[in-house]
Amino acid sequence: MNAGKMVFSQLMEFLPAHEFNRCVARHGGHYKMQSLTCRRQFLAMAFAQLTYRESLRDIEACLRASPQKLYHMGIGGPVARTTLADANEKRNWRIYQDFAQVLIREARTLYAGESRCVDLEQTVYALDSTTIDLCLALFPWAKFRRRKGAVTVHTQLDLRGNIPTFIKITDGKVHDVNFLDDLTLEAGAIYVMDRGFIDFDRLYALNLAKAFFVTRAKRNMQWRRLRSLPADEAAGVLSDQVIMLTVAKTAEAYPERLRRVRFYDAGQDRTLIFLTNDFIRPASTIAHLYKCRWQIELFFKWIKQHLRIKAFYGTSENAVKTQIWIAITVYVLVAIVKKRLQTNISLHAMLQVISLSVFEKVPLNELLTNQHCLFVEDGSSNPLLPFDL
Repeated sequence: MNAGKMVFSQLMEFLPAHEFNRCVARHGGHYKMQSLTCRRQFLAMAFAQLTYRESLRDIEACLRASPQKLYHMGIGGPVARTTLADANEKRNWRIYQDFAQVLIREARTLYAGESRCVDLEQTVYALDSTTIDLCLALFPWAKFRRRKGAVTVHTQLDLRGNIPTFIKITDGKVHDVNFLDDLTLEAGAIYVMDRGFIDFDRLYALNLAKAFFVTRAKRNMQWRRLRSLPADEAAGVLSDQVIMLTVAKTAEAYPERLRRVRFYDAGQDRTLIFLTNDFIRPASTIAHLYKCRWQIELFFKWIKQHLRIKAFYGTSENAVKTQIWIAITVYVLVAIVKKRLQTNISLHAMLQVISLSVFEKVPLNELLTNQHCLFVEDGSSNPLLPFDL
């Protein structure tokens, strides 16, 4: 069926073209930018992500090396680096943000039946951010420290399938806790976050929205015990208490009860204290929910290692955000293809094989089999291979 199409073209066929056109029209993507269409820009940047190109010159050279194949890839013809740089700098990055959200919705539907680290009916989200260091002289808009620039990628990750459901890109000075203001809170959902998200006004907003949160308690938090709940010491639960905050400012910000769980992690030989508004689930489940937050750390390590979001093709804010959003789109696209083709190989193996085969005319479902990808899996010492979709 796909014997006459290149692997790159087959992969891009999983993209909903009508949705992409709607995103382009919504943000006027072709206004005063006729030399390079949005689709050609996206395909060139997706090619760069899939084949690990390091620069615009690198992208240009690789595309010019096979000019007769560019028409069948949908790119049409060679793309000059100056034209691509101009598009990345001037064309609204929100086009690719909106398109990424379209794919995210599709991926969440596909992975809705996936098992999670905790067997719960409720949706479990992990919240965190990762910082990408930049040179302040080249990226003066990316304020972070006095002599250092950075952008921060704030992320909400659905632990069912490890799909990022909401992402916000800011300069490095924006604190993690501000991300809570941008979320659309879901009643009944569980939000797992580290201590950087502790702000009792915002946590109380979560509580009022009838959502649950699990976080680590800060050492200087002042509280009083209302009553103690039975503690399962065999499961590592040292204490399980219902508390109230006692400092006037925090008590005013969060005037209701909280649950404080003290847990011993035998694997790390340390004691952890969790704070939650969930009085229903066992304390051991609360501890395990927080442990599942590590999935978002693996997600950040994975995308930094396997996608091009640490070295940028342009220095403007628009160019950086365009590149990050197209990288996220490629990540979600590969996850969708993995699910559609029902292959059980890892995303890492898929990207490795695709990167070597973009110009090949091999059916994608035949290419992405265990036999073809076995050498990638066996030959890799990557510790993130267990992080799979």
